[in-house]
Amino acid sequence: MQDKIKLEICCGTTCYMLGAAELMTIEDTLPDAWKDRVDVFAIPCMDLCTREDIGRAPFVRIDGEVMGNATLETVHRALSKLLPIEPEEV
Repeated sequence: MQDKIKLEICCGTTCYMLGAAELMTIEDTLPDAWKDRVDVFAIPCMDLCTREDIGRAPFVRIDGEVMGNATLETVHRALSKLLPIEPEEV
């Protein structure tokens, strides 16, 4: 089995107001097969708001890869590429 996926959620003021508060509930929305395979961390601020090349707040980092405009849906989609659900787990 691979190491756990590190999911960091920016909780700076801008990110928090634009959706990070909802993103912090992601552990409750993960499929059971993923729950022990993803570590979720709240980061005070990732200092990414001025970077125009990665989108807009809220930001997350999944195993070092930054994602802007993050939503529960887009984070789930990104995680599914790293942690596919086995057919018997669906």
